Amino acid sequence: MDLNPSASQNPSIPSVILVGVDFGLPHFDAELEELGLLAQTAGFAVADRVSCKRRAPDPALFVGSGKAEEIKMLAQSKGSSEILFDQALSPAQQRNLERTLGLPVNDRTLLILQIFAQRARSHEGKLQVELARLQYLSTRLVRRWSHLERQSGGIGMRGGPGETQIELDRRMIGDSIKRTKERLEKVKKQRATQRRQRERRDSFAISLVGYTNAGKSSIFNALVKARAYAADQLFATLDTTTRQLYLGEAGRSVSLSDTVGFIRDLPHGLVDAFAATLQEAADADLLLHVVDASNPSHLEQIASVLGVLKDIGADRVPQILVFNKLDAMDPAAVPRVLEDVMELGGELVPRIFVSARTGDGLPALRALLARQVVVPVGPEDGSTPGEISVIGDVLP
Repeated sequence: MDLNPSASQNPSIPSVILVGVDFGLPHFDAELEELGLLAQTAGFAVADRVSCKRRAPDPALFVGSGKAEEIKMLAQSKGSSEILFDQALSPAQQRNLERTLGLPVNDRTLLILQIFAQRARSHEGKLQVELARLQYLSTRLVRRWSHLERQSGGIGMRGGPGETQIELDRRMIGDSIKRTKERLEKVKKQRATQRRQRERRDSFAISLVGYTNAGKSSIFNALVKARAYAADQLFATLDTTTRQLYLGEAGRSVSLSDTVGFIRDLPHGLVDAFAATLQEAADADLLLHVVDASNPSHLEQIASVLGVLKDIGADRVPQILVFNKLDAMDPAAVPRVLEDVMELGGELVPRIFVSARTGDGLPALRALLARQVVVPVGPEDGSTPGEISVIGDVLP
C-alpha cells in the first residue's frame, strides 16, 4: 500500500506536509507512519514529512522560527495545501503558525476528529463526534470562519462587530454543547436500560477492545458470522455493534460487542464524548483485547489501550489478549505455542494467537471463551494492569 501518494498523480487529493517534534518521549514516531495513515484515512496525500528535536515546545510557533521557515519553503516547493502536526497545538500556536506559513495548520486532534466525523453512521456516533468537535472548536474561535471575514472594519474601528461576533459564536457553541450533552444523556439512559435487561436475563457480556486497525471487526465477523464493516485502515469502525455468540462448549450464548478502536494520545474530548459507547467495555464481564501481533510497536499499543481503559473505568474488567494477524507475522517470530499467558501488572492474563483472515486459532479462541464463561479470569486482588511482561514465547 502506498502511504505517500503524490499530489501530482491525483491533483484532486489535497497535499499535506507532516510535522513531528521529538521531545525525548519513548513513543515518538520518527517516521510519522501513524500520522501518515491518519492523513491517508482522512483523504489527504502526504507530500513530505518533517521531524526535529526540541527540549520543549516553542511557546509561539511550537517548532521555532527557523524550522517554521523550513516547513514554509518545503510546502511551497511541494505545492502542499495544509500542514499537519503529530502533536496537539495550542490555539495561539496554531494561529501564529498559520500567519507565518500562510497555510492552514491542523494537529493530530483535529485530524482524528475529522476521521470520526467521516465515519460515524449511527445517531449516537454522530452526536458523540459533534460534541467532541464543538468542545475542540470552543477554544479556537480565531480560525478562518467565513462569517467573521465579512465583518466590517476601517479607520478608527477597534474590534467592534468582529469581537461581538466571536462572543455570539462562543455562546452559540456553548448552547450547542449543552443540547448535544442532553441528547447523549438520553442515549446513556437507553443503554443503561438495555444493560439491566441483559443482567436480568443473566447474559454474559464480552467486548472487543484494542488499538485501531488491530482487526477487532474482522474477529467479530468471524466469531458471530456478521457483516460489520472491516477494512485495513484506521478507525474503520466507530459505532458499537452487538450480536449473540453461541458457545457450544459452554452450552450457552453470550453477547459480543465490537467497539471503537483506541489510539496513542486519543484526545480527551473524544474519550469524554464517546463515554456512552465505551461504557460497553466498562460494563462488560470480559474484554477481548485484540493486538496486532505483526506490528513491531504492539507492546506500546497495548500500553496505550490499557491507559484508555483506565480512563473509562474498565481497567479492572478481566481480559483475554488476542494476538491477531498471525498470518502477517515474520515466520521467525511465530511462537511455538499459540496459547499461553501474559503478565499485566502482576496478574497472568490468557493470551492466544489467531488470524481472523485465515481462521487459524479461532476454534481455540471459542473454546477459551467457553472456559472463561464458566470460570471467569481476572485480577483477584483488584490491581490495575501496568507493566507488561510475557510468559512463554517472547515476541522480538
